[in-house]
Order: sequence, then structure tokens, then C-alpha cells
Amino acid sequence: MSTTSYSGELPAVIAKLDRCSELLGRSLSWLVLAMMLVQFLIVVLRYMFSVNSIFMQESVMYMHAVVFMLAAAYTLRHDGHVRVDIFYRGMRPKRQALVDLLGTLFLLMPVMIFVILTSLGYVSSSWRIFEGSPDSGGIPGVFLLKTLIPAFAGLMILQGLVEAVRHWWILTGRLVPLTVEQEPHLKERI
Repeated sequence: MSTTSYSGELPAVIAKLDRCSELLGRSLSWLVLAMMLVQFLIVVLRYMFSVNSIFMQESVMYMHAVVFMLAAAYTLRHDGHVRVDIFYRGMRPKRQALVDLLGTLFLLMPVMIFVILTSLGYVSSSWRIFEGSPDSGGIPGVFLLKTLIPAFAGLMILQGLVEAVRHWWILTGRLVPLTVEQEPHLKERI
């Protein structure tokens, strides 16, 4: 995860979007704990009491989907997505900012727009019939689960805009990444 601090500030609207992404990601992290507790309860009920709950099993899947899809922007914010950085890690901050800006504009944004455009028909069909679980006793909200697809892409686009501005500001010198030497409290987070 990125531990970069910056001297300088982003524009107010962009900073607010960035804070919202941070808040959403931190809030969603609590679902991981809930998911673990429900999964533990499922195992205990199944193997100790021979009780099976499709609703509970599906709730774990729903929570996992929410965390995975809606926290992706938080992961982008913290530079936590997988990357092959053989050359990238040796680059200076401005060169890294250029690579990140181009990747955001020419890879992330087009793919997320494609995800939204191709998922809208799929999601609207599900909403039209209020699609529910195919299993008896399951969660009657598959249409809500499918809605996570365009929501994921929309959140990624918003965070992508934040990152594009951040990288542009680094390129233009209005934002300067601080190193561990310049920011001693960063050593604790590494």
C-alpha cells in the first residue's frame, strides 16, 4: 500500500472526493469482520447442529461482492492494485506520475466506461424483474448485487479523476511527494 505524503494540497472538490473514497474504503473494511463472523457461524451451525442456511451463505457472497467491488477505488487510492513495476519503482516521482497519468487516462478510464456501458442492459434487465436468488430461502436481491458492477466502475472513474489530477499536479510541481527522510512519521507506516 502506498505510504506517500505530499506537500501541497489538491483542489477542494478533488480532495473531498479523495476523502470520500477513503471513508468508504475504511467503512467497508468492517464488512470483512462481519463476513468472517457469519462464515464462522455457518460452519458451526452446519457441523455442530446440522443446520444449513442458504440465506446466510448468500449473505457472505453479497458482503464479499460489496467489499471487492466498492473498495476497489480505495485500493486505487492507496496504489494497492497489482502492477508490474520492474522499471516503475526506479523512476523519479515525476516520471512515475506521467506513467500513472497515462495509465489512468488511456487504460483505466476507457475500461471503466466500457464496464458501465456493457453492464447497463444486464443490470436493468435484472431490475425490471427484481431478480432474486434461484435458491429457495436465498436473498431476494440479485438485482442489487448486479448493481455493484456499474457502481464499481463509477467509483473507479471518480477515484481515477482524483488520481489523474494528483499526477498532473505532481508533473506541474504543485504537489511534491515527500520521501521517508522528509517525513519521519512515514517510517512507522512502512
